[in-house]
Amino acid sequence: MGFPPLVHLPQDRQGLPLGAVLSAGQRHEAAFFTDLMNEVSVPRPRGRPRKRPEAIAGDRAYDADWIRQWCADKGIESAIPVRENMRDGPGRPPTCDDRKYRDRNTVERCVGHLKERRRLVIRYEKKASHYKAMILWAFVEEYLNR
Repeated sequence: MGFPPLVHLPQDRQGLPLGAVLSAGQRHEAAFFTDLMNEVSVPRPRGRPRKRPEAIAGDRAYDADWIRQWCADKGIESAIPVRENMRDGPGRPPTCDDRKYRDRNTVERCVGHLKERRRLVIRYEKKASHYKAMILWAFVEEYLNR
């Protein structure tokens, strides 16, 4: 039996999803970070959407030097806490803005809203492309309900 797919969701501060990336359940989340950031489309009142957010709040799974460097190269502020007992060697460990990290709970709430849809929880669609289509359909419902 295979692993259930992981759904990676970038969101804005209000909890509206900005995209989705599916991955195999046994793969680590950080491996799909750049794919996830390529899905981001931040809407604006006028003009085309931005492709880069101002800041990123991720959990400890995204604590990797290459992710922090990618964010710094793109001019994105990262609020990712440091994993415990993982920093060895010289230098100061990276800091995390607690105020921005506190907003990360909107991701958990959005996942909770998605789990209210039985079709996504039971996963009637076995093909990944069909399952992602159902996730995007749930996003449309979220946008219309706000």
